[in-house]
Amino acid sequence: MENEPEPPSWTRDGNTLRRTVTAPDFPTAIGIVTAVAVEAERMNHHPDIDIRWRTVHFALTTHDTGGLTDRDYQLAGHIDRIVAEQGGSC
Repeated sequence: MENEPEPPSWTRDGNTLRRTVTAPDFPTAIGIVTAVAVEAERMNHHPDIDIRWRTVHFALTTHDTGGLTDRDYQLAGHIDRIVAEQGGSC
């Protein structure tokens, strides 16, 4: 996946895709994380997540391959959809 461009709402940092979103309030931030957790579990591909009040930081990488894979880009797309549905923003 070395040549794959990052999704528009994500930043590539070495072998990691990163995105920070802001939710309207803390319960919405938790709702975003919960919905992402359900999707990540379904995919068996889990992001690193850091929550700071209304701000949620996501980091995607495939640890067992030491880089980015299709699964990271697929999960990024799901996270983008979830954030949009829940009213989050960049």
